[in-house]
Amino acid sequence: MAVTGLILIAFLLMHMFGNLKMFIGADSFNHYAEWLKGQTADGGILYPILPAGWFIWIFRVVLLAAVVLHIYSAVTLWSRALAANPTTYEAKRKLAQTYSARTMRWGGIILAGVLIFHLLQFTVHATLIAGAFEDNPYKMVLGEFSIWWMVLVYAIWMVAVCMHIRHGFWSAFATLGANTSAKARAILNGCAWAVALILYIGFMIMPVSVLFGWIGA
Repeated sequence: MAVTGLILIAFLLMHMFGNLKMFIGADSFNHYAEWLKGQTADGGILYPILPAGWFIWIFRVVLLAAVVLHIYSAVTLWSRALAANPTTYEAKRKLAQTYSARTMRWGGIILAGVLIFHLLQFTVHATLIAGAFEDNPYKMVLGEFSIWWMVLVYAIWMVAVCMHIRHGFWSAFATLGANTSAKARAILNGCAWAVALILYIGFMIMPVSVLFGWIGA
């Protein structure tokens, strides 16, 4: 659970970096999208270590495996918690927890659902709202985030994502043995908040800029 969660956080940071190339312009963003797929003149990322176009498929398989294992771990831990949880008490008192911690499981289910929509939208192009721009990723992103309610959906989704990440980051490092003292706990908590805020701002600054015309065709 911890290892796959950290892999997914690393992916989000890389994804955020790629999204910010929208600010540089169409040529930079489109080149980045083609470079990842091995469609550029230089053979793309990791060429010639890997044949052109192989990286993106290896990356997708690894990412899919991380998502599946993360969900499997969550379901397994949830079922164990239910089995170990006594049901004979008339009342149960919750230990002190953050809202993020209390909503990790249901939040994860919601995140998985919106993630599927996101992949269908920008990867498969099956749920595009503003029209298909398969040959121009830059225009496709401009079209989708020029719709106000689409930006709102993503803003709400990213709140859920970053709440999940805030607790998940802290929990992952605690699981791996980093929570060794009160000072270490404070540092972990600060890092968790920093990563969550960086991801929220980094992911939302681009759609908001598109919506208000700060990024244009």
